[in-house]
Amino acid sequence: MERKIQITEDGSATIYIPAMDETYHSRHGAIQEARHVFLKHGIASVSSNSVTVFELGFGTGLNALLTYQFGEKKHSIDYLCIEAYPVEKQLIDSLNYLDEVGEEYGSIFGRMHTSKWGESVALSDRFTFTKIHEKIASYVPKKDSIDIVYFDAFGPRAQGAMWELSVLEKMHLMLRPGGILVTYCAMGQFKRDLKSLGFTVIGKPGPPGKREMTVAVKTI
Repeated sequence: MERKIQITEDGSATIYIPAMDETYHSRHGAIQEARHVFLKHGIASVSSNSVTVFELGFGTGLNALLTYQFGEKKHSIDYLCIEAYPVEKQLIDSLNYLDEVGEEYGSIFGRMHTSKWGESVALSDRFTFTKIHEKIASYVPKKDSIDIVYFDAFGPRAQGAMWELSVLEKMHLMLRPGGILVTYCAMGQFKRDLKSLGFTVIGKPGPPGKREMTVAVKTI
């Protein structure tokens, strides 16, 4: 599958897939979208000092990098992510995230991408990182083990199977009671499916270029 680097409106890079006409992040700004959706309305809303994050779609590693930076002095984080189609090293090396985040995070970002699949790695004394190389359809989650799900699959138009009820059921299963799912998506059917599983769905203002995003709290 052909993938190309594309610069978004805030100057940060994303990856574009011509065959799907889809980008890994918002064209309006990759870093500002990630900070708004997954930091501001995700990990920043959790009061606990110890947090377990599950990211659906590791992709470029941007969400993991920003979470590391945000949480390094605030939380102890166990970060799990699943990715079926890893991005080539050549493209990862071409991303410009460190220009914004800071060159001092280069080693951490590199280790995220070079760590072995399926092995837990201590990136610091407060951040443990595990990559899972698997399709979500075959992944068997551990019940009540996750505090936050970063639901960052490609959009329903491009990758509809990722938004089906069977996938959302796995997210519900893995989340602890009171745990949250955060995503840029605010599609009506998606929110109805979340409610049917026992989530309380809260619409939040979206990042630049998007009117609304979704926070879903596991209440049942």
